Amino acid sequence: MSAYVALFSARVRMLLQYRAAALAGVGTQLVFGLIRIMILQAFYLNATGVQPMSGAEVVDYIWLSQATLTLLPIWIDGEIRGMVRSGTVVYELTRPVDLYAFWYARALASRLAPVMLRAAPLLLLAALIFDLRPPASVEAGVACLVALLGALLLSGAISTLTNITVLWTIAGEGTAQLLSVMIVVLSGMVVPLALFPDWLQPFLMWQPFAGLMDLPLRIYSGNLPTDALGGILLRQALWTVALIGFGRWLLGRGTRSLVVQGG
Repeated sequence: MSAYVALFSARVRMLLQYRAAALAGVGTQLVFGLIRIMILQAFYLNATGVQPMSGAEVVDYIWLSQATLTLLPIWIDGEIRGMVRSGTVVYELTRPVDLYAFWYARALASRLAPVMLRAAPLLLLAALIFDLRPPASVEAGVACLVALLGALLLSGAISTLTNITVLWTIAGEGTAQLLSVMIVVLSGMVVPLALFPDWLQPFLMWQPFAGLMDLPLRIYSGNLPTDALGGILLRQALWTVALIGFGRWLLGRGTRSLVVQGG
């Protein structure tokens, strides 16, 4: 495991150097957070029925989703895509390591480091200036953090699978755009999944992207009880294992048929 831990640690440290970009991202996410809140507040002001989430819970949810935006696997690793385009991906095949585990560790670092840079200042500003509340309880705060750890592992599996598809698509833009739309909508980034119609709820709660954002963040405000954590972690674990298994199979197929410079 030392090679994968070393890669993870080195990549996290490298990505933590981009502090100016993170600061700009905080400003952008604050603006978009305010826009989302205004849109949903208009909805609540005109809603006639009882909603599954209160207005205050939605505000908490929006700020947390803005703080953890970069946890979503909506970008293809530019370096892996560049290696496939140039043919230098063959050097990855010569490493004395498991290639899937190597790329998975890389994906985890790429998802975690931006969140580490942006989440704390954004949440601090949202709590001091805007309407972000503390967790519903200490247990709710801890449960939210544990569920976000599960979301990180799931995000790494999805991100690695997306990177593997570049072995066939070369450019990867089409896959990235299609997947990013699905993830942004089905993870609850646009609208909390609880606000979707009742008949969609069984599908929304069991599809893999709900475990990336919606389910962990709803524990924070108490919209989901802390005893729901076990079920959330089970769903995240099942999807993570399934996607890792599929990713390993797909990577094996891709490396066996990989053509570089006509060779």
